[in-house]
Amino acid sequence: MNFKLTKEFRVGIVFVIAAAILIWGLMYLKGMELFKHRMIVYAVYDRVNGLVPANNVAISGMKVGQVKELYFSNKQRGKIIAVLYISENYPIPVNSVARINNSDNLIGGKYVEIVLGDSKQILKDKDTLKSFIEASFGEELNQQLVPLKNKTERLLGSIDTVATLIQQVLNKDTRDNLAASIRHIKDMLNNLSHTTYYLDTLVGSQRNHLASIIGNIESISLNLKNNSQKINNILTNFSELSDSLAKARIPATIAQVNKAIVDIDIAVNKINNGKGTLGLLLNDDKLYSEVEKAARDLNLLLEDIRTNPKKYVKVSVF
Repeated sequence: MNFKLTKEFRVGIVFVIAAAILIWGLMYLKGMELFKHRMIVYAVYDRVNGLVPANNVAISGMKVGQVKELYFSNKQRGKIIAVLYISENYPIPVNSVARINNSDNLIGGKYVEIVLGDSKQILKDKDTLKSFIEASFGEELNQQLVPLKNKTERLLGSIDTVATLIQQVLNKDTRDNLAASIRHIKDMLNNLSHTTYYLDTLVGSQRNHLASIIGNIESISLNLKNNSQKINNILTNFSELSDSLAKARIPATIAQVNKAIVDIDIAVNKINNGKGTLGLLLNDDKLYSEVEKAARDLNLLLEDIRTNPKKYVKVSVF
């Protein structure tokens, strides 16, 4: 029995082959090559920020797979499960993290970066990775602007409070007092300026005298410097004199002087009391008269001897 292929059958075979080639080409373009070993891992996110199926999965910037599917979890409300195809046979530690990153291109697409951990245990097929979402530029900007916004609001509140206080404090009387104070300060500055001018004028007119005074002071200091040795000698002599005075028996000398004064005082008292010859002479009038008479008679005798020596002296010639 002869088996004859019909035209329709041949067309069907061609269509199936063409469809298979088309599917294989699409899968290849998406990076999902047929007949190549794959490992499927899962990651659970609160949000995916625009991650879609067919986005790349990379390790250290190198593509190792792509996102196959995204769907909401039935067990965890609000959680999104990402199914990741890993086409490369690369050992991934179990404590690695599947982080959604922003692409560097201008379109701003997303991709999953697997940040390798340090565990020695290797991830297996259909295991679940820890997840992390990199903040977008807008989110980072908002995070940085929120504290600035809060500070600005507090600053504006403070400025408003200060403005209210200034408005309450700076009433008409206060403004008038402030204006008067400013005028007084201005007058004081003018007086200070005039005083400075007068001082400058005085210094200018007395410059020669000041120079002379300064020259004299310099001369005095120079003389002191040149005669420092003499000054030192004088000070040394004073020091030696003070040492000599300190070593002298001044107290004993003063004691002897005091004793002499006492003795003189005793002698004077005796004279005053008529004791001794001098005391009797001074205090006995009769004795004083007789002494005076004897002195007068002696003077008369001496005068007579002077005038009449022959009366008392006889000269004989042999």
